Amino acid sequence: MKTVLTIAGSDSGGGAGIQADIKTAEAHGVFAASAITAVTAQNTYGVSGVLSVPTEFAIKQIEAVLSDFDVSAIKIGMLGNRDIAKALESILRDFKKHIVLDPVAISRAGSRLLNDDAKAALMELFVLADVVTPNHFEAEYFGLDTDISAELPKCNFLIKNISSNSAKAIDRLFLNGRFVRDFETPFAQKENTHGTGCTYSMAIACNLALGFELEDAIQKSKEYIYSAIKNAPNLGKGNGPIRHKV
Repeated sequence: MKTVLTIAGSDSGGGAGIQADIKTAEAHGVFAASAITAVTAQNTYGVSGVLSVPTEFAIKQIEAVLSDFDVSAIKIGMLGNRDIAKALESILRDFKKHIVLDPVAISRAGSRLLNDDAKAALMELFVLADVVTPNHFEAEYFGLDTDISAELPKCNFLIKNISSNSAKAIDRLFLNGRFVRDFETPFAQKENTHGTGCTYSMAIACNLALGFELEDAIQKSKEYIYSAIKNAPNLGKGNGPIRHKV
């Protein structure tokens, strides 16, 4: 059984962050270990409070897992501040397996989730990842253009939901800064999409851990997230969670 370590924040509403990552791992037959970087008070309406875990203790969690488990992939979600991003760099440089980085900086609704002073430190980690998975707001924030002819940073990234076309959900993959291909599914006409970004990046990490090549891992994860949104339960009174195991 493969093990994936998720480094992310906790969502008290259960739809995103660590909770979504663990559910996604279970759906893929993968064991999830975790290191919590922040505890949030949130529900389907939004985040009402964030308590950061001290950097030293966040790193202690990561080291405890890596010293014991044979970890096949690391998924990185919400870091929130510069110190933990800087502290992670040496660990990731020594980790010779798969890394998926979801650069949690701006929500799907456009809300800022990362301190500006952490931006440069987080970007230093981009080249260490198999793939970085920003939404279109984050892609703009980090200078990752959706234009297939643009001069872009030399890293691998998948820009989620580049299209305003209501018939299709399109994600665009760049490898080493060069456009490779688009991934498409029908657009799932659902209001309940909380945690889709966390879930998608964790699914990619799980599929990489299971031995799939990057493009195949993304394709499988794209189909998985479409099904998870399409079959979302109506839970909570706001933007509810998706169904991680169909």
